[in-house]
Amino acid sequence: MTMTPQELKDQKETLELINSELAARLARQSESGAKVDTKAVFLVGFAATGAQFLASRSFEPFTGTAAFAAYAVAVGFGISVFNLAEYEDIKPRDVLDTYARSEKGATLGALAGTRVGMFEKNAVLHQRKTKRWTIALAAVAVGIVLSTVSLVLHTGGHDRHTEPGEPTPTPTPTSSATSAKPH
Repeated sequence: MTMTPQELKDQKETLELINSELAARLARQSESGAKVDTKAVFLVGFAATGAQFLASRSFEPFTGTAAFAAYAVAVGFGISVFNLAEYEDIKPRDVLDTYARSEKGATLGALAGTRVGMFEKNAVLHQRKTKRWTIALAAVAVGIVLSTVSLVLHTGGHDRHTEPGEPTPTPTPTSSATSAKPH
């Protein structure tokens, strides 16, 4: 967007409005990204806890291994969410050095154009973060299901706990074991 000096002067109030709205929008975009980061931290923690829980139990090998793989995917994608590059923002030194001697209208126009470019770059970054968070969430859900299936399959009909006050089930002797005993 190129404007003549007179157009910049005439549009000064409009440029101030646009510039302040763009600054506010960049702040909201950054806040939204921080919320995704926070949610990713919780997913990583949950996946790590799920994997530790499963590792501390006897589990069915196939579904247990698949659960560990799902938890690993969740941790990997979750960490990648908050390891992405920082959001772009105005660099104060550059603004001062570049626009300190410019007229207000020219400065506002340039700042607005810079913020639009930053917003567009940040939007791509935000979409990547959101997609990676969604993958991490799905992987945690799959890990939970697979962990549960693995534990249930391994436990099957044995290794069941009794309620307090109930007698502990004793194995029934086989007929060959009883016939081998002297009477």
